[in-house]
Amino acid sequence: MLENINNTAKKKLGCVYLFKLFLFDFMIILNLIKESFLFAINALKVNRLRTILTLLGITIGIFAIISVFTVLDALEGTIRNSFSSLGDDIVYVQKWPWTPPPGEEYAWWEYLKRPLPSIKEYENIKKHSEKTLAANFAVSTLRNVKYKNTTAENVIIWANSHEFEKLRTFELESGRYFTPFESAAGKNICLIGYEVAQNLFEGIDPIGKEIKIQGRKIGIIGVIKKEGKDILGGGGSLDEMVVIPVNYAKNLLDIKSDNVNPMIMVKAKPGVSVAELKDEVRNIIRSTRTLNPKQKDNFALNQSSLLTSSLDQIFSVINFAGWLIGGFSILVGGFGIANIMFVSVKERTNIIGIQKALGAKRFFILFQFLFESVLLSLVGGSLGLLLIYGGSLIANAKTELEIVLTFGNIILGLSISAIIGVISGYAPARSAARLNPVEAINNTF
Repeated sequence: MLENINNTAKKKLGCVYLFKLFLFDFMIILNLIKESFLFAINALKVNRLRTILTLLGITIGIFAIISVFTVLDALEGTIRNSFSSLGDDIVYVQKWPWTPPPGEEYAWWEYLKRPLPSIKEYENIKKHSEKTLAANFAVSTLRNVKYKNTTAENVIIWANSHEFEKLRTFELESGRYFTPFESAAGKNICLIGYEVAQNLFEGIDPIGKEIKIQGRKIGIIGVIKKEGKDILGGGGSLDEMVVIPVNYAKNLLDIKSDNVNPMIMVKAKPGVSVAELKDEVRNIIRSTRTLNPKQKDNFALNQSSLLTSSLDQIFSVINFAGWLIGGFSILVGGFGIANIMFVSVKERTNIIGIQKALGAKRFFILFQFLFESVLLSLVGGSLGLLLIYGGSLIANAKTELEIVLTFGNIILGLSISAIIGVISGYAPARSAARLNPVEAINNTF
């Protein structure tokens, strides 16, 4: 019994000893960091001009790399948002493919002979497809739109069948969408985009007003909420569009003409892959066009992934170029820090000798100069990030491209700065740590 009590007491004393030892070591590390920080700050203050000139290298390097990545992130996000309006689960039946088949050239002379998608094919897809959630027939063109004495030129007129709202996500700022009866009957009504409303009505409520397209009056029943400018200029945003029923568009346009780019949009049911949907749609179109098994498809089945895959390759190349360009700037900044650290070691040789004579260990001297190098690099990197942040605010105020310095890019910039600080400062710090205390004290720099 007594032996067990003694063992328990010994264990407790051992735990207390280990805790005190850990606390002692922790306090030493904190004191080391504090002393190194004070040495670094003092060195930077004493040699302000030299410090500023050295900081410029890292500042420019971080600015070059992170600004490229920040702009690319904003550009990529905007472009991907434009592509997202096309829908990941939507197949577009068109005359022209968006990209050439893998391993083949874009045979435009063959595509030119193809027939256009038709209302009959659209109706057959609706009737026979089991994997289709919704199908939409659409045509588009440019026309001038008038309201009283105000004219908006080259507005995109987008004519759709009633299923348009099931395939294209959008919100109405005011008003409503077409009813099935209005779409089928081809009523002279429309939805207008945000920019069209601003240009024609200037603050007046457009609902119930009438616009004119080719002299025909069309009543406004809805205003589409602002989506933002389509950076691709490909008509992805509804802001500058007028949406009308395709059955009414027959009064304005020749919907069988190549000039209005007729297409069929087909959305897959939940749980149905785009590949499965494409196979089914392909069979329906081939059957409608009575193509025999040996004949090639004389139509294109497009999807957004065709564009986004190309986009990934483009941005990977640009990212590599950003690293390459910024890397040279960072390299120059790293040489600048290494140079100033060697000079700093030379200037403080006597102090290093005194520190070592008083018992300072090698790791203390090493850490002291490494800390100074990293601090110098981090200050330069932070200045570069501040410049990028200021530039993003100016760019956001003057352009429609939303540029944001993300947390990920901030961490990346600071990490690069710290790594450059360690690499650039290690050789000078190691040379300082290995100095002989007697020779260092007798140094007459």
